[in-house]
Amino acid sequence: MRFQDRVVIITGGGSGLGRLLAHRFAAEGAAVIVADVIAERARAVAGEISDAGGASLPQITDVTSASDVRSMVAATREAFGPVEILINNAAKATDVDFLGMSEEVWDGDVDVTLKGAFLCSQAVLGDMVEAGSGVILNISSVNALAYYGNEAYSAAKAGLLSLTRSLAVRYGPSGVRVNAIAPGTLRTPAWEKRRARDPGIFEQVARWYPLGRIGEPEDVAGAALFLASEEAAWISGAVLPVDGGLTAGNLQMMQEIVKEPDDRPR
Repeated sequence: MRFQDRVVIITGGGSGLGRLLAHRFAAEGAAVIVADVIAERARAVAGEISDAGGASLPQITDVTSASDVRSMVAATREAFGPVEILINNAAKATDVDFLGMSEEVWDGDVDVTLKGAFLCSQAVLGDMVEAGSGVILNISSVNALAYYGNEAYSAAKAGLLSLTRSLAVRYGPSGVRVNAIAPGTLRTPAWEKRRARDPGIFEQVARWYPLGRIGEPEDVAGAALFLASEEAAWISGAVLPVDGGLTAGNLQMMQEIVKEPDDRPR
């Protein structure tokens, strides 16, 4: 198993992609800290891992609170030892028009998505530097690479890519690798409110993806496990789009521009 006895923190680990990542890392032998701001979620996922024979610890953590983050890292160290892998997955995206966006909404999205990654990374880097090794994996988004709405969330996800590169260069000499994944649309609970209003939203969105479908959490989990493993030992400062080809080009646009001639062979 690739992560036998490794110590992994996953923020936002109580649902969606975070929940799947927690299960996948645990299945590969890791001791997983399931960090979530909602206690029931963190405890439920940690309980599922424990029931399956894995090692897990729930942590009720607000990643925007430095004291919460320090407590989480201290509890991890006491239970399993120093953190060896950090997955910054917690994020917040508020669906509101930019002109009507309040300062509180902007701060909320940016604080959870970007400040949370800063606080968590800062809290674990000391032990990683002392050990001479460690992995930080930031879950960004295609929203960091092009315009897909949610301005505050998108700006925070773009900032996360800059933080990825900065930490990769600054702490690479200490043996710490830092990478990011930029997923496209994923079928997770975060979309449930939108789907309740528009049940066909996934089918509509899938038209924009060259591979013809939206993503599943499993599509991202494989990339995360790879980048966190020794198989990626010489990869750092990288951003891996996991987006079904979305950011490679505009399929809908090209289908409109490039028309087959009427005299094409039949």
